[in-house]
Amino acid sequence: MTEIRTSTVDALFLSHGGGPLPLLGDLAHREMVEQLTDMAGRLAKPSAILVISAHWEAPVPRVTAHPSPSLIYDYSGFPSEAYQIDYACPGEPALAGQVVQALEQAGIPAQMDDQRGFDHGLFVPLKLMYPDADIPCVQLSLKSSLDAAEHIAIGRALQALDYANLLVIGSGFSFHNMPEFFRAGSSEADARNQAFQDWLYQTCTDPQLPEAERADRMAHWEQAQNARFCHPREEHLLPLHVCYGLAGKASDTYLSAHILGKASGLFYWPSNRTTDLRG
Repeated sequence: MTEIRTSTVDALFLSHGGGPLPLLGDLAHREMVEQLTDMAGRLAKPSAILVISAHWEAPVPRVTAHPSPSLIYDYSGFPSEAYQIDYACPGEPALAGQVVQALEQAGIPAQMDDQRGFDHGLFVPLKLMYPDADIPCVQLSLKSSLDAAEHIAIGRALQALDYANLLVIGSGFSFHNMPEFFRAGSSEADARNQAFQDWLYQTCTDPQLPEAERADRMAHWEQAQNARFCHPREEHLLPLHVCYGLAGKASDTYLSAHILGKASGLFYWPSNRTTDLRG
């Protein structure tokens, strides 16, 4: 039987929207922008942030280790200002080393990457939440296997991190069917999306759900109603699995927002050594 533990690190899964649009005043991201700026104001300011981005995959987990990472504008077809966005936060090589060590101690091979910069899965939400760019950041890749159980295990391994006031962010999207973003909305599509969002909400937040059952549901998420409609490819959901694996318990806080016309969610797990959101 898998041991269920809980973390001493705060974890937050957020839906990061469409490319740079949240930073360009796009009205279809208004709720998301308000949600993230409000959330940042309600959290104690972290001393460092570890981001698991849906936009980086590698055969084994890789961790950014450059002290001053550049930005990767990993999108195309946007106005010129989208390629002039700046987010000059420092890296944190010491934290990167701790992440690699925690993964390898759990039997998960991992590598430092002292060349790669930060993709928009990091700089878009963090520019909204912490615009001063004064918090050291590290980014962790997904595994290219995209196996849900492996990403829960990555989260569990991160429980070994001992870094004061660390915030771990899973930056993805709880709905990510790209063709549907460009179709006219329909009641059927909205109902299918809502059914899956409801399943995620119940799975991640129900305190009465036995933890072994919650873990099993997350590992076999594709069996949920409309799962593959919402996620034809799972890379935008897997940062949630890492956050859940790290937390090892029901999420304390859930917030919903419509992004690009689609219902999407945010989940927050405060650590054992912190209190819940400040009033």
